[in-house]
Amino acid sequence: MKGRPSGYEWVVRGKEVVISHHGREAAVLRGAKAHQFVRDAESGDPQLLMARLTGNYKRGNERTAKSHPRNR
Repeated sequence: MKGRPSGYEWVVRGKEVVISHHGREAAVLRGAKAHQFVRDAESGDPQLLMARLTGNYKRGNERTAKSHPRNR
């Protein structure tokens, strides 16, 4: 689907969660953040969650800024 995050994978290694994007390591979560991530990923949209955690997603203001005069 267009506009949806994709290409993310996550693996649990010991007490860490490793998030990769298209085969490259993007983030490592440890401790409470790792436990919270696993709970949220299993109950929601893991691709969107991983995109948000790695900072690789479009924010709402980017769509509106496209039509701003300085960006034409």
